[in-house]
Amino acid sequence: MADIKLKDLRYLVAVADTGHFGQAAALCFVSQPTLSAQLRKLEEYLGVQLIERQPRHSALTDAGVAVVLRARRILEASDDIVAVTQQLRDPLAGRLRLALLPTICPYLLPVVAARIRKQLPRLDLMLYEHQTGPMLHKLHSGEIDAGILALPVDTEEFSERQLYSEPFVLAVPEGHRLATRKQAQVDDLDGETLLLLEDGHCLRDQALAVCSRSGAHEKQDFRATSLETLRQMVASGAGVTLLPELASNGAYGGARGVAIVPFAKPSPARQIGMVWRPSSARATAINAVCDVIYELMQQPPKD
Repeated sequence: MADIKLKDLRYLVAVADTGHFGQAAALCFVSQPTLSAQLRKLEEYLGVQLIERQPRHSALTDAGVAVVLRARRILEASDDIVAVTQQLRDPLAGRLRLALLPTICPYLLPVVAARIRKQLPRLDLMLYEHQTGPMLHKLHSGEIDAGILALPVDTEEFSERQLYSEPFVLAVPEGHRLATRKQAQVDDLDGETLLLLEDGHCLRDQALAVCSRSGAHEKQDFRATSLETLRQMVASGAGVTLLPELASNGAYGGARGVAIVPFAKPSPARQIGMVWRPSSARATAINAVCDVIYELMQQPPKD
């Protein structure tokens, strides 16, 4: 009998992730007939049905679930073999798969991307956006190498390193009673309508924790999918919100119809850090990226 091939396991995992043969084939850069034929051969070799094939959807059988669980571990180990040998040749070269929260990615990358490219020119960053839950799942499964998110993480499974502390600022409509203030207090939110992100965003929970100390009330018939949606709703006069400081700087600082008011010190803040698997062969590269971000974020903001 022939040994199980890694590519066949990748095909199977791709079907598990997409639930669709066509999408799985595209993900693996092969034709759908090729992928389907190889998975048939894998089922014949193992003597069990792995996939329940339906016209528009494919689902794993119980055997398929069990095999995919182990296939992920095998593929992760295979990728680690490639990564560790690459690291021995040059630990600061090659692919590094990095995920960031949607409330961090578009605001942090303009600050740090050029410096990372300059200081780590042989590193090939592959960037993704995921909320905390999916990010930790993909980190556990080996689909990404590291993640930048809000600390602390409710697990001891990963190594973590704090990168910077990011204060919150208050965003209010122009003409609002607080719009001309140089600083705001959390108590100033008493009686205000608070606009927040939808469930699943850790920033929602952080904002609720800050505002629980005031008499602000959440707008119950609205949940934003992004910070930019929140910003537009504030501009329309629907309420106020908290933004991470980076989301109020640079190109985002002059949004029409919105006034940004910093909080008086000690201002509420979130702690941003990097997490990765302790066993990762890319730990040296991950820490090098951390060094660049940490150094940049300690510098005072430019006017």
